[in-house]
Amino acid sequence: MGTDDLEEFEAERELQLAQEYQDVSGMFRYAVETERRFYLANDVNVSVIGDPTRPVIQVEMVDAWVWDMYRKSRFVPKVKILSFKDVNVEELPRDELTDLD
Repeated sequence: MGTDDLEEFEAERELQLAQEYQDVSGMFRYAVETERRFYLANDVNVSVIGDPTRPVIQVEMVDAWVWDMYRKSRFVPKVKILSFKDVNVEELPRDELTDLD
């Protein structure tokens, strides 16, 4: 496999992953971004642990989807992350399914 083949393979996998994200994003309540990965999850718990001079951010997620093109299965029942860096957690907007018009 040459360099061009590898680049084409990775580009194709990235496109498939982006399409899968579009398909599944409506099933999740939160988006969680770390330095290394991006997750979608339905339950997120963030806490700060460890020494106050060097705190550790602990993020626990339930019913998650992981943005990682090299994983066979991106759906994960439970995830625990420990990080010294920033973690971004966003509640995703709900669709207009609750519109009463």
